Amino acid sequence: MAIHTLQSGALRLAISDHGAELMSMEDILTGKQYLWHGDAQYWGRRSPVLFPIVGSLKNKEYKYNGHTYPMSQHGFARDMDFTMTEHTVDTIWFSLEADENTKKVYPFSFRLEIGYRLCGREVTVMWKVTNTDRKTMFFSIGGHPAFMCPIAGEGKQTDYYLLFDKKEKITYGKLSQNGLLESQGHVLNVKDGGFKITEHLFDEDALIIEGGQAQEVSLAGPDRVPYLTVRFDAPLFGLWSPAKKHAPFVCIEPWYGRCDQETFDGMLADREYGNELRAGKTFQAEYTILAD
Repeated sequence: MAIHTLQSGALRLAISDHGAELMSMEDILTGKQYLWHGDAQYWGRRSPVLFPIVGSLKNKEYKYNGHTYPMSQHGFARDMDFTMTEHTVDTIWFSLEADENTKKVYPFSFRLEIGYRLCGREVTVMWKVTNTDRKTMFFSIGGHPAFMCPIAGEGKQTDYYLLFDKKEKITYGKLSQNGLLESQGHVLNVKDGGFKITEHLFDEDALIIEGGQAQEVSLAGPDRVPYLTVRFDAPLFGLWSPAKKHAPFVCIEPWYGRCDQETFDGMLADREYGNELRAGKTFQAEYTILAD
């Protein structure tokens, strides 16, 4: 496993070719670390890319073209070695190609490219999915970056805020114990664009926020001044910290796809928020992380 770096005058990034995963996001002048460091006591990962599914499947399997395929939560890309294909002063790209092993669980030929661009204090995370097959492919993709909260050990997490670019209330869905969407319409009582993190906010796992309710989510200290902002154009996103562990981080996760509902009984092509990509075509998306 090789680690690659990008550096601006403000930030230093470390990215692994295993999973093409962002491993570190450090302020050069202060040494402040914005990204979770991957302690297995809480959660051993840091910023995995979720592909070709986001979340969990009903019965951990899906149906396609008369066959049933097993698939673990969040897919396989996060556990595979990528090839670095480009490394410039401010940008790095990695690529993963379908092989015989991936086709045992996902019967499509594809090329997944993950890129990072660093400009000052802003990181752009870029995704390209190319269908190299002769048939239409169906997939989901998402980010799962974990950010320190509290930051630099300053205060308690329950003194911190989530800030949104929408002032009104946010509605969200809850997961069942097996990781499927169980219920929707729960309310996050946002006041003046902010919600103070409570001790039991993540006791029932992730909050699933659908319908483009926000395109910008920030973490802020007791002064409500953002120190980390994630901007995206995804149709939904997740907020997560390990259930009932009081972990010192919060994930802000832009998604193009999500887990199945408890009542789902369809085919791969029927999955909500899934993406359809015709032969030879490329899907592109990105999100940005701004460290203040």
